[in-house]
Amino acid sequence: MTTPSNPTVAASAPVSTAAPASTTRSASPAAGTTPAAVREPRVWFVTGASRGLGRAFTEAALAAGDRVVGVARDIAPLAELAAAHEGRFLALPLDVSDRDAVFACVERAVSVFGRLDVVVNNAGNVLMGMVEEVTEAQVRAHLDVNFFGAVWVSQAVLPHLRRQGSGHILAIGSMGSAAGFASTGFYGAGKAALENMAGALAMETAGFGVRVTLVQAGGYETTLFTQGLTLTEEIDAYAPLRDELNKMWAESQDVDPARAAEVVMELVDLPDPPRRIVLGDLAWDLVAQIDADRREEHVKWESLSRLGG
Repeated sequence: MTTPSNPTVAASAPVSTAAPASTTRSASPAAGTTPAAVREPRVWFVTGASRGLGRAFTEAALAAGDRVVGVARDIAPLAELAAAHEGRFLALPLDVSDRDAVFACVERAVSVFGRLDVVVNNAGNVLMGMVEEVTEAQVRAHLDVNFFGAVWVSQAVLPHLRRQGSGHILAIGSMGSAAGFASTGFYGAGKAALENMAGALAMETAGFGVRVTLVQAGGYETTLFTQGLTLTEEIDAYAPLRDELNKMWAESQDVDPARAAEVVMELVDLPDPPRRIVLGDLAWDLVAQIDADRREEHVKWESLSRLGG
């Protein structure tokens, strides 16, 4: 992730959208995966495809010989891919917060390629500010994209996936949903909502042959903190905390999005993929520590908890 241009609000615990599980990728396919050379090309539907992780997923899928429908608010950055992969790549403009537009876009995608195999709910942005600083309009606009956008896409594609009896929906979450972090609380809240929705969706669709995976990701070198950032008006009382967060943030090391794409390509080849995966060293360590701390607190207060019946 790139830090915001305003250094005084650069701040908080991890915000992102995906990272690799290891530093290297094996030369041979993962156990149980199907080499691209011996399988039919898949059809991907990727939201937020013009930049960052969405762009990396799109490029990796095309490189593997698959077909991709890449959607974004601004598809101008996708013109190069459209020219290079004519007949295999379709760029469509879409604001995922517009439910009617989402359904129309999915119908267009299916009319062109006939089916959908991998759906990547990746579109998102960042709302940065302390809880007290954020306006109602900012919160609603943020969740319209980061949470409701994924809901609308999932609803739009499911009739097609159920009819096919197959498909894989990837919900690109964040390690930021593991706990509340100062100044990115609403980003984490949206990702936590996405996380729970994905879990429910996995249970509801398993009987139809549809797989769902939550990708709980670490930090990446993307434009999320420039083109995808909304800042709040600062309250002076939070200045000391903001300074502390800025120092922590300055020490973070982001990862090349291509690394995340490598892992996702292996993930979608698995015959029995996980319903949840934490990607990247930072994300794995952070989530593991949070889980351990939560377990310790859970046990510590067991007697009081059980008084509730």
